[in-house]
Amino acid sequence: QNVDVQNFSGSWGSGLAFCALLHSFFPDAFDFGALEPDARRQNFALAFTTAEERAGCAPLLEVEDMVRLPVPDAKCVYTYLQELYRCLVAKGLVKTKKR
Repeated sequence: QNVDVQNFSGSWGSGLAFCALLHSFFPDAFDFGALEPDARRQNFALAFTTAEERAGCAPLLEVEDMVRLPVPDAKCVYTYLQELYRCLVAKGLVKTKKR
């Protein structure tokens, strides 16, 4: 709910898309249904902390940087998602095809 990912910039602006992605892998980490789209700072903090603690994802993005602009930088979001994917694969939570 409240998440519609269409791109690597504005779709990630509330922090809910990051939270939804992490909640799909770690449903016991937090109550996604209790999150509010307007609570951007809290959403980003929750997502980045969960990614670091549960997936071992390096904190490549700062909460302050994300809330400073209304629309996140697409390259930053893309880079962070690549790192999160790499960490999830390393933990065996995402299966990849062998070539």
